Amino acid sequence: MLMIQLGSALSAGLLIPELGAGGTAWLRLTLGAIILVAIVRPPLRDIRRSDVLPLLGLGVATGLMTVFFLAALARIPLGVAVAIEFLGPLTVAALRRPSARALAWPALALVGVVLMTEPWRDTVDPLGVLFAALAGAGWGIYILLTQKVGDRFTGIRALSITIPIAALTAAIIGVPQAVGALRWEHVAIGVGLALLVPVVPFALEMVALRRMTTTAFGTLMAVEPAIGLVIGLVILSQTPDALQLVGITLVVVAGAGAQRGGRRNTASPPAAPHQVT
Repeated sequence: MLMIQLGSALSAGLLIPELGAGGTAWLRLTLGAIILVAIVRPPLRDIRRSDVLPLLGLGVATGLMTVFFLAALARIPLGVAVAIEFLGPLTVAALRRPSARALAWPALALVGVVLMTEPWRDTVDPLGVLFAALAGAGWGIYILLTQKVGDRFTGIRALSITIPIAALTAAIIGVPQAVGALRWEHVAIGVGLALLVPVVPFALEMVALRRMTTTAFGTLMAVEPAIGLVIGLVILSQTPDALQLVGITLVVVAGAGAQRGGRRNTASPPAAPHQVT
């Protein structure tokens, strides 16, 4: 979570102003794909017909989530964007529980988001809020598919397939934005950012989701909006007011309250364990 939010803040300060949100997403994902393919052999021979849609879905969801989130960062503060984005996986977790009372947690988080965005002020950016909400929908899908794909492939081998798909998805928007503006210094910065996001944290998430339930994972992820708020303050000098601090607290509490569970009881046997991870 720390690496993802640090990568997002640095992207907002170093690349988005020059390459645009789409161009930055495409560059990060493309360089991440190159790094992954260079160090991990894509498990193409191990792909079954039933794996195709989850792999494609995870790749497309990752690409769209990245593009929409960076587009939100271009318009609204990092902490606010993360809090709105968090509504996606939080709602998914609540809907997967049998009790209707679980829906109270997303409602509490929504109150927190309202306090953070302060829509009664003229400073709110509706398009930025929409982009963050779309990123949240992508995040919810990403968590579900990451666990499904992670159960089939050991280590980070699946990422050597899904991240290239994500890069191709982002290229539709990103290449037109980046053409004419991309320079070698952007590529150098992009390599470092690609390690921060997506290479290392996505690999850690896939390993984590092989060991725990999505609800337990979501409980830990509940602190990510607070991390985003702190990183935004330190890196981007985005200072929240008192009402926004109350709002972020509600989002974190709602995220933790919506999730119950822990270690997964079973997991599908991993495919081809002899492969290099």
